[in-house]
Amino acid sequence: MGILHDDVVIITEPEKEGDPSVITINCPDKTGLGCDLCRIILFFGLSIVRGDVSTDGKWCFLVFWVVGNSGTRWDLLKRRLMETCPSFSSASGISFYRYELQPPKPPDVFLLKFCCYDRRGILHDVTEVLCELELTIKKVKVSTTPDGKVMDLFFVTDTRELLHTNKRKDEVSDHLKAATGNAMISFDIEMVGPEITACSQSSSFLPSVLMEDMFHLEMPDERPSGVVTSSSVSVNMDNSLSPGHTLVQIICKDHKGLLYDIMRTLKDYNIQISYGRFSTKQRRNCEIDLFIMQADGKKIVDPSKQNALTSRLQMELLRPLRVAVVSKGPDTELLVANPVELSGKGRPLVFHDMTLALKMLDTGIFSAKIGRHLVKDREWEVYRVLLDEGDGLPVPRNKIEEGVWKMLMGWE
Repeated sequence: MGILHDDVVIITEPEKEGDPSVITINCPDKTGLGCDLCRIILFFGLSIVRGDVSTDGKWCFLVFWVVGNSGTRWDLLKRRLMETCPSFSSASGISFYRYELQPPKPPDVFLLKFCCYDRRGILHDVTEVLCELELTIKKVKVSTTPDGKVMDLFFVTDTRELLHTNKRKDEVSDHLKAATGNAMISFDIEMVGPEITACSQSSSFLPSVLMEDMFHLEMPDERPSGVVTSSSVSVNMDNSLSPGHTLVQIICKDHKGLLYDIMRTLKDYNIQISYGRFSTKQRRNCEIDLFIMQADGKKIVDPSKQNALTSRLQMELLRPLRVAVVSKGPDTELLVANPVELSGKGRPLVFHDMTLALKMLDTGIFSAKIGRHLVKDREWEVYRVLLDEGDGLPVPRNKIEEGVWKMLMGWE
């Protein structure tokens, strides 16, 4: 028995402008599937305004109502969602889905070298091109020379797995030239070996004064002053409404990637969602009901486990990312950190949104780095941007921190 692969993902575009598009997914279940699907939807710049999820542990049915990006390539989105579902094979001429027998091979990593003349916003323009071409930025190092040139080093993977071909390299080069015009000086792409890319931890120093505030994982009794967070989050658990499941009820303010943040947290805790409903109410308030169980098929009855999961969900929804603007000697540095899933995947579009916010604030970038740090037994992806203060910052530090935070949360 199987399902025709064309019916695994069905996308229905709205009949009226302003209405949401509907994504329906019907396929075998697998651990963390909801998280992986939400990450792809987030990568395509879409927001989930409503969702229904149900599974018996073997087969799942998901419906997402999405809004956001008028230029969405729906055919490409469908293809990426299908690839995330358990892969399909062919038997007797009929394609159907089956479970993965072996884990996928890690993608090849390429070093993209791009040199150009500096101007405000050019790093965002380059980043936007890479995102549109489905190149995932794993690490980056950007530096500005005294003569006004910028050298960008991007370690990227290619979702389309074609970056080893000259045709794909030419496509990237042409798009970068179109976006930067006469500013482009040189461009090169080469594959790099595992000895260069297998460094999950960054060796660069993180300011110790920030370690406690930025990477705190427990709910504090009071929020530290100056720490950027979301508004209040309510998480309640109830074991009385279902004989086999724990009901988790969440009420919070909507933000970009909200459902992804919930799904990745449950995935890291190895929690299975049997049924879930998500909806956005007036003034961006969200209500989420999830019937969940542990990996052993039982509800969560241990109070310590309930408290641990409740606390982590509250923290991940209050502070899905960490943002701070700090002094680095005489300079000013912007730091953004987001937790990496246990699978090793990070949140999409963070660097894109950071650079867009700085471009809109008319704030220049002198240098930038992306690295991964292991802090308190958890891996974080840390983005460090040294701001160009030439004639002084055009806006106060707190406005930069607020502007970047709002862009990352989708509140701009």
